[in-house]
Amino acid sequence: MSHKERDFARRIRQQGYRFTPQRQLILDALCGLGGHATVDEIYEVVNATAPSINLATVYRTVRFLEELRLVVSADIQGQTVYEIAQPTPHHHLVCRECGDVQVLGDEHLQELAATLAREHQFQAELDHMAISGLCAGCQTEQDEA
Repeated sequence: MSHKERDFARRIRQQGYRFTPQRQLILDALCGLGGHATVDEIYEVVNATAPSINLATVYRTVRFLEELRLVVSADIQGQTVYEIAQPTPHHHLVCRECGDVQVLGDEHLQELAATLAREHQFQAELDHMAISGLCAGCQTEQDEA
């Protein structure tokens, strides 16, 4: 998947911002890495093409893209990882023992978001969550121990 297919340049310009070469390189890197990339991993890819772009620029740009909701983040096993925002939100079940990551469809959290809005007048941003716990395999291992 390419960010060009999602026309992020147009989406950034429509919000009143410039689509800079740095933003393009960082989106290219995120697309190339395929998701769940740390800032350091993004920086390595960008640095190979454009060594003049420093780590601080990558941090600022990733946060900017996240504010525009073009990129989403999640904390997985103590690291913040980023990926291109998908048209339909998805989430992750992360095993705290073995590190296995399973994708969880958004339908499982839609009811929670509706409850929070209705009962607490709180608009939750549940675009990309990581829920930690134990996978079935690790639960079995613990039960047998």
